[in-house]
Amino acid sequence: MTSAVTAAPPATRLQAKGITKRFPGVTALDHVDLHVAAGEVLAVVGENGAGKSTLMKILAGVQSPDVGQLMVDGQPVEFRSVDDALDAGIALIHQELNLSDNLDVAANIFLGREPNVGGWIRRKELEEQSREHLRRVGLNVSPRTLVRDLPIGQQQLVEIAKALSINARVLIMDEPTSSLSQRETESLMQVIAQLRQESVSILYISHRLGEIQRIADRVTVLRDGKNAGELERSEITHDAMVCRMVGRDVSRFYQRHPHTPGEVALQVKDVTTTAWPGESNSLAVKRGEIVGLAGLVGAGRSELLNAIFGVDPILSGTIQVDGQPLSAGDVRESIRSGLALVPEDRKQQGLILEMTIRENVSLPSLTSDAVAGCLVNRSRERSLCDSFRESLGIRMAGREQLAGLLSGGNQQKVVLAKWLALKPRVLLLDEPTRGIDIGAKEEIYRLIDQLAGEGVAILFASSEMEEIIGLSDRVLVMREGKITGELPRDKVSETAVMDLATA
Repeated sequence: MTSAVTAAPPATRLQAKGITKRFPGVTALDHVDLHVAAGEVLAVVGENGAGKSTLMKILAGVQSPDVGQLMVDGQPVEFRSVDDALDAGIALIHQELNLSDNLDVAANIFLGREPNVGGWIRRKELEEQSREHLRRVGLNVSPRTLVRDLPIGQQQLVEIAKALSINARVLIMDEPTSSLSQRETESLMQVIAQLRQESVSILYISHRLGEIQRIADRVTVLRDGKNAGELERSEITHDAMVCRMVGRDVSRFYQRHPHTPGEVALQVKDVTTTAWPGESNSLAVKRGEIVGLAGLVGAGRSELLNAIFGVDPILSGTIQVDGQPLSAGDVRESIRSGLALVPEDRKQQGLILEMTIRENVSLPSLTSDAVAGCLVNRSRERSLCDSFRESLGIRMAGREQLAGLLSGGNQQKVVLAKWLALKPRVLLLDEPTRGIDIGAKEEIYRLIDQLAGEGVAILFASSEMEEIIGLSDRVLVMREGKITGELPRDKVSETAVMDLATA
């Protein structure tokens, strides 16, 4: 009788044991363990501030641990730099892509490692090798294409091809789909499946739990800088991940209090933007009303919000706040009228990362709070910062901590705080919870509901269907720069929104 042969489990490729990392005033990681096998997709989840980014930077050689040991293929290693990690086959793909958009695809893939003879780049060989790596990620573009001419999803694939060109055996992907369309996300999922077949290990960090359920072989959960649990493939569910991440029930995320809308606060009539000169849009938002702006990536939602606030010029039409017309393209007048915009990209447009939390929170209020009309009111800055630290639950080491050192969710709260300090009557929110964890989302949803209860008119754009359905009193759907329809709360569904977004 022949006995059955059991396949040996894949060998552990990368392991972190007892990793501890301290920064002034905070322990980011406290004896954290992690391991990933060859050809395995390991998802790492946790709230913002749980330690995910710090751990990934240590694995990629960006930072060194204070305590603990890294092992590759069972052997102890010490990464003193990113190059050390790359030499070991470990590559980190940041959420903000690290590409030179003025160079072509081939130049980006082999930047600093170009095949050459006597210092002269062998262009033909460069392009041939680039084509092979582009084929591996399923990207059918010419190696001579400028990166700036590619959509963000294809740029993401170029970044992966770049990592594969150094023979990366472990790919760390940090929020890889946060800026991708549904179609681009699907392409990335297929690439990950192919890389798994080629025995490439994937560390996948995402707040989109549906994606993790789909692709992860295993989940490691971090909470407050410590291991909070691990889930095998058969155990990976939305509720199981959330329970371990936040340690509380968040099933009632979108519980709304009924608000009776008041008078029209924001009136947009026949507005045409420079991004979509052939389309005009009209909308109204009442006091105490939350109106969602839905649509596919590139539908024109951000452009419309920017035009309403005055960041982008309008070609025609009128905008009124409380019945008073605004001058087109005048942000200062918009702010004086009670209009505020929380932009999509908090790092580039919402914060000055090199400034302190105190300075960021008080920035829009400098003029109104100035002493003798010209001196910065330090006392007011401190009181504002302390007030919002408490009311919004901003986790920070202190007022003088640099905004760039905060987690994504806490950065978003600082952006909200600086505008709420002006007590806006109309609040425009562009992707208000992009790239932040499920616990921080809950807090922001509660804040939005509270502001509506206080009579603030809210117009928000979101790519997350659950957010649109859960928060909105009404939903306006955009396609190719045009509002194609409106759905009352009782008619909002994913199918109804997608029908209008793709019709």
